[in-house]
Amino acid sequence: MAALNLDNLGDLPKRCRNCVYWELSPALADQAEGYGTTDLEKEAWLSEVLLEWGSCGRVVYVGGAPAGYVLFAPPASVPRATEMPTGPVSADAVLLTTMQVLPEFAGEGLGRALAQAVVKELTRRGVKAVEAFGDARPGTEADCVMPADFLRSVGFKTVRPHHRWPRLRMELRSGLEWKSDVEAALEQLFNTVTIPMQTPAPVPVATPARAGRCQVSFLPTDGSSDDRTDDLRGRGEPR
Repeated sequence: MAALNLDNLGDLPKRCRNCVYWELSPALADQAEGYGTTDLEKEAWLSEVLLEWGSCGRVVYVGGAPAGYVLFAPPASVPRATEMPTGPVSADAVLLTTMQVLPEFAGEGLGRALAQAVVKELTRRGVKAVEAFGDARPGTEADCVMPADFLRSVGFKTVRPHHRWPRLRMELRSGLEWKSDVEAALEQLFNTVTIPMQTPAPVPVATPARAGRCQVSFLPTDGSSDDRTDDLRGRGEPR
């Protein structure tokens, strides 16, 4: 599996390579089709997202041959999302726009593998959720929208029902978020627990005195002065 970029964009099926269903507004998509420039528009969109946001797709290969792909991007980079009846996409989510596995590789779990690759990548980047528009009646039109049943099978939940275009969502909980939660809980715990501190005992320090005696000063360990002294007769010394 490889990240999608300008070098391997041509590995997508030709119809998908030139499709701008999600990448342009309906009006601009129709205009690009009329001018025959959808391939250039697709390249321009991919280049812009890669530059401004980062990796936005994956291509899976089997025996060196492209077998499927997936695309995802911030909602602001997907004009078609605002036209969907169950939009808009939540502000904290990245939009999974489309995914396809070539018919000759169907039934091998590649669709699930692509979905897992997206989840792993977005979790690593700290994204909170991924959303997608599903097709409740797949196969009746061009498959630019993923089947809703497939999305549910890989963990998505419906957040905006619709007879044809439901919007689905998957929450992403990263290890970093878990670590932050634990650190916050520990900080709260330490803020509510007071550990008593004992005053250290004074340390006796012997200082020279007159012959036959030594003078012991008790010096507190906190560095403060202490006037207490005690004269001790030297043991073993002649009186």
